[in-house]
Amino acid sequence: MFHSLAMTEDPTISPDLRIRARGARSNRAGRFETQATGYVADGWDREPEERPLRTHVSEERPRRIITYNRSPDLPFDRSVNPYRGCEHGCIYCFARPTHAYLGLSPGLDFETRLIARPEAPARLEAELRARSYRVAPIAIGTNTDPYQPIEREYGITRRCLEVLSRFSHPVAIVTKGALIERDLDILSDMAGRGLARVGISVTTLDADLARRLEPRAPSPLRRLETIRRLAIAGVPVRLMASPVIPGLTDHEIETLLEAGHEAGAGAASWIMLRLPLEVSPLFREWLAAYYPDRAGRVMNRLREMHDGKDYSADWHRRMRGQGVYARMIARRFDLAARRLGLDAAQPDLRCDLFEVPLARGDQLALF
Repeated sequence: MFHSLAMTEDPTISPDLRIRARGARSNRAGRFETQATGYVADGWDREPEERPLRTHVSEERPRRIITYNRSPDLPFDRSVNPYRGCEHGCIYCFARPTHAYLGLSPGLDFETRLIARPEAPARLEAELRARSYRVAPIAIGTNTDPYQPIEREYGITRRCLEVLSRFSHPVAIVTKGALIERDLDILSDMAGRGLARVGISVTTLDADLARRLEPRAPSPLRRLETIRRLAIAGVPVRLMASPVIPGLTDHEIETLLEAGHEAGAGAASWIMLRLPLEVSPLFREWLAAYYPDRAGRVMNRLREMHDGKDYSADWHRRMRGQGVYARMIARRFDLAARRLGLDAAQPDLRCDLFEVPLARGDQLALF
């Protein structure tokens, strides 16, 4: 017999694991795998030894750290991600499918088998020194959170910021992590030079819902406090009401913006829930476990916005969807943002200050 509270009955997870404060409820193989692992009872009447599911971190040494994209509906063309996988465990995270490229599951593996890139700051500096490099704002946190818990130990994000600051290079950060407050010394200095801005994602103000959606991320109130501290330090900060989840968080749009405005956010944005590839079955499992009475309504709304599918990746529509419901959400957001003065675009980051500093050993350093 499997323990229903302490352990799992999902066949993709070893039955002796105790899973707590995790988002995914399964660990199915990624889409590129030809084999899958399953666990079945062997018929012996014995109690399995319980063991906790712990986070494991391995290290990667990338040859390049700046990733370029040509997506026409993204406001940046390059990004840096210090980590792969994210311990925050947000069940809706659109980055989960990237773990399949590593031969890992977008389910529990994504939030428990993490990869740190400790040489990222050195690689970043090398790429910024290349004669062919042309400056434009770098986005950090576009795939996984740069201030997830393991950043406290590794400090890779902070060291990347130190490199960008020395080069006077513009940066835009997206995070849920309160650990960003540790780096206010760097960020406030860069913001004073027009080189930094931050987006803080707040999905809901309901603490219980947030604990289920984002089990290891800071609470909504804690994130609002982070907005407040960034604003006080002079860092331009934007409230990101994302994702908006039909039937679960859509009623909070106005209150979210009001809370962000009160905390000191200078702008706001929103994105509709996206369920690409393996994220869709993971999210549907989560809905069935926690909100079975709303599961049909949530999924029907999403399919209504994506031509009957759980998700459509069409440019310019994947972030917001289409149809009556999508237009209603957009209208509500626009009215609330305008009323609160959160509808203005944040000032452009400066690219004209970029300068390659002397490296150790450069001859001019002798003078």
